[in-house]
Amino acid sequence: MKRYRVAIVDVASVVAEGIASILSRSPRAEVVGIYRHIAEVESIVASGKVDVVVVSVALYYEIESSSALMNIPVVGMLSSLAEEEIVRRFNATITLFSSSEDVERIVAEAAEQPSEHNISESHELSERERDVLILVARGFTNKEIASELNISPHTVISHRKNIVHKTGIRSVAGLTVYAVLNKLIDSEQL
Repeated sequence: MKRYRVAIVDVASVVAEGIASILSRSPRAEVVGIYRHIAEVESIVASGKVDVVVVSVALYYEIESSSALMNIPVVGMLSSLAEEEIVRRFNATITLFSSSEDVERIVAEAAEQPSEHNISESHELSERERDVLILVARGFTNKEIASELNISPHTVISHRKNIVHKTGIRSVAGLTVYAVLNKLIDSEQL
């Protein structure tokens, strides 16, 4: 079983150490460090020693200005009110109310996402990938998509990875816009 390496960035030490404690109990996760600012984590991300970054949503504007975080999954830690548009830009989010199991699952799923933004040579989505994309755009979870399409959740994750790889879009909001602009779904169906 491959372990994924996590860097945690939050100015609130209690929150950061709590997430680190939860992830340290998982046999799949290795916490490589806790940082207070994005600038402190950029060099370790650039070195390839991190698979996913868990960062406070409050640091969003630091994240946006960091080129080092452009090619790595970023999980937002929502510990206060934030604009919905900002929250949607993260690969995933966890909150103060997320269970330990949810934190482990969400971070693991983010770590398994492709990290490249490159659009593949063949960016044409298969019919099944279009089906999955439409349900993602409509707000379905992986489990709900699996049930709706009569496929396993692992197959859904595989299709989502392919969609991200082909489109170069990681966020649900971005995929939703892509689906609307490519006329896969009508904006009134959202």
